[in-house]
Amino acid sequence: MTTARVERDERTTAIENAGYRWSYLFLSFGLLAVIAYRSFAHGQSSWDLFALVILGGGVNTVYQGIHRVLYRRWAVLSFVALIVAVLVGAGMVLLRR
Repeated sequence: MTTARVERDERTTAIENAGYRWSYLFLSFGLLAVIAYRSFAHGQSSWDLFALVILGGGVNTVYQGIHRVLYRRWAVLSFVALIVAVLVGAGMVLLRR
C-alpha cells in the first residue's frame, strides 16, 4: 500500500491566511501613509486611495457577512471605531482652521 503525500493541511491554510492578513494590513496602512504624506506635504486630496482602503475593508465585511461569521462584538467595535474616527476627523478640521 502506498501512502499519499499530504500537500495541504490545516497548518498550511492557517499560514496562508496569516500571510493574507499581513499583506492586507501592510497594503492598507501603506496607503494610509501615502494619503497622509500627499495631504500634508503636497496639499493634495487623495480620496481615490482612501476609497481603496475603505472598499478593501468593505469587501471583507460583505464576504464574512455572506458566510455569517460576523458577531455582535464585531458590530459594537466597528461602531466605536466609527465614532472615534469621526471625532478625530472633526478635531483635525478644527485644528487646521
